[in-house]
Amino acid sequence: MLLSSLVAQASPLSEQQVSQLQGLVSQLNPIQQAWVSGYLAASAQLAGQLAGQLAGAATGVPAAASAGLTILFGSQTGNARHLAEALAKQAQGKGIVAKVVDMAEYKTTQLKNEQYLVIVTSTYGEGEPPENAIGLHNFLFSKKAPKLAGLKYAVLGLGDTSYEFFCKTAQDFDQRLAELGATSVLPRIDLDVDYQAQADSWSSELVTKLEPELKAASAPSAQVIAWPRVDSPGADTTTDTASQYSKQQPFAAELYTNQKITGRDSTKDVRHIEISLAGSGLTYQPGDALGVYFNNDPELVRELLLLTAIARDTPVALSDTRLTIEQALTEQLELTQSYPAFVEKYAAATNNVALTALAADKAALRAYINERQIIDIVRDYPGLLSAQQLVDALRKQQPRLYSIASAQAEVEDEVHLTVGVVRYDAYGQPHLGGASGFLAQRLAEGDKVKVFIEHNHNFRLPANDDTPVIMIGPGTGIAPFRAFLQQRDANGAAGKNWLFFGNPHFTQDFLYQLELQNYLKRGLLTKLNVAFSRDQAQKVYVQDKLRQHGREVWQWLQDGAHLYICGDANRMAKDVQQALLDIVQQYGAKTAEQAQAYLDELRVAKRYQKDVY
Repeated sequence: MLLSSLVAQASPLSEQQVSQLQGLVSQLNPIQQAWVSGYLAASAQLAGQLAGQLAGAATGVPAAASAGLTILFGSQTGNARHLAEALAKQAQGKGIVAKVVDMAEYKTTQLKNEQYLVIVTSTYGEGEPPENAIGLHNFLFSKKAPKLAGLKYAVLGLGDTSYEFFCKTAQDFDQRLAELGATSVLPRIDLDVDYQAQADSWSSELVTKLEPELKAASAPSAQVIAWPRVDSPGADTTTDTASQYSKQQPFAAELYTNQKITGRDSTKDVRHIEISLAGSGLTYQPGDALGVYFNNDPELVRELLLLTAIARDTPVALSDTRLTIEQALTEQLELTQSYPAFVEKYAAATNNVALTALAADKAALRAYINERQIIDIVRDYPGLLSAQQLVDALRKQQPRLYSIASAQAEVEDEVHLTVGVVRYDAYGQPHLGGASGFLAQRLAEGDKVKVFIEHNHNFRLPANDDTPVIMIGPGTGIAPFRAFLQQRDANGAAGKNWLFFGNPHFTQDFLYQLELQNYLKRGLLTKLNVAFSRDQAQKVYVQDKLRQHGREVWQWLQDGAHLYICGDANRMAKDVQQALLDIVQQYGAKTAEQAQAYLDELRVAKRYQKDVY
């Protein structure tokens, strides 16, 4: 009562408004209260800017451009977001006001008002922007893009040199901003998978360059603004403030279950994995991913040491750590994914003329490493080098991300995965994926695995449980939709749910068949359409099923349905996108350009979301 009295006396709010505010605050947990506080702070800053613009309009003085540093991130797996947030903290430490904004949430009309802009973006597929960067990328390359003569900018790109179009999205942004008249304050940096040290150095240099101008222009109290958009469908503020564990400090979790869920005669080996998060404080939402660190196959390590004639207990240095070469190869270094830099460094260290010539031909090199693991290259070109040279030629192992296949409302302190085991024969040898082989074959139930949660704020169920959803997830793409269905079941959601699932054979590859049929029987799953491609003479895929039900798909979209795709990016997602364009053209009576614009509008409204890999 005393607090209520003091607030009422000091506040410009009416007594009724004070009562309403206190009622709301009493219902919020600490994380929600912190978010509201940040939102109000951001709103206050906006209000101040708006007041200045209005004052300028009244006096005839042009409105001031946006002060402070705006950091936009385009991220497929979360790495770009983490770097953007780290850069903002560095700027904050120097007294600079900085706001970090998801490109999917950024209002392009604000671009002409920016003075200092940093873009941190990844690239995926064939040089394409990550899903949340598509809108801004399209805008900048459209006729609507404004002249940006007053803008100072910098670009940081994340990529993988294993791919042909390394960091192309960052290069696109850099080139286009320069074409629009903006001035680069620091040369763009294109970073490979092992990026952290270079990213830290580049960020420090950038903040040092900007500090004299931005510190003077900033407000007395610097702040990092997460800039949430509460009007975004499905917006959320998931954090792990209750947990000490992260990508940098993963949690040692216990493996509960490793169950094969494809048939004995299946061409695929898919595992249902259950992991305990008990005691971690980690939380997740449907749509998030689990990051998994793994140990390399001991047999692979032994063969590599044998081929290079290196003793297993030879000491080496890795970053600031001293350890044996066997430990480094088992726990720290990448052995299953090959990449051009390894070929170049290994060829130089072993003085191999033939391999050096291959490394010089970029197209031939890319074709050569396409299906080869590190061990294949060393098998083809055995040579002698020191243990430290081998370590220096390899890059640090990166955790693998798996779409989470469960909802915590259903499984509580567990997390479930649907893991397709990478297994193939090539060049006369069997091959096994690093993380998938570790989870499926080398990790026993009861063993520990280091994990963390990677939140995906751009792959979320609609906030309104009454909203219908269409889910397209062939193969292991079913994983997040199992989580979606569990969550909607727990919520008692009234919205309709339609799932498209595909795989080669009904009898061998119908993942979670009993669960899905139970959901269908109970009415939680409104419609289930399956495409088993090899069960008839003519192959049938999920995109064919979409076209077959095109009129009803269009009607669901007209009724406000949210559309989700998960799975293979290279073929499936593109084929499904084309099927959707065809449906919109046919049943929406639109041209090809209008159909593309329609899907773009759905994406901007967060009604069309993809989790592809």
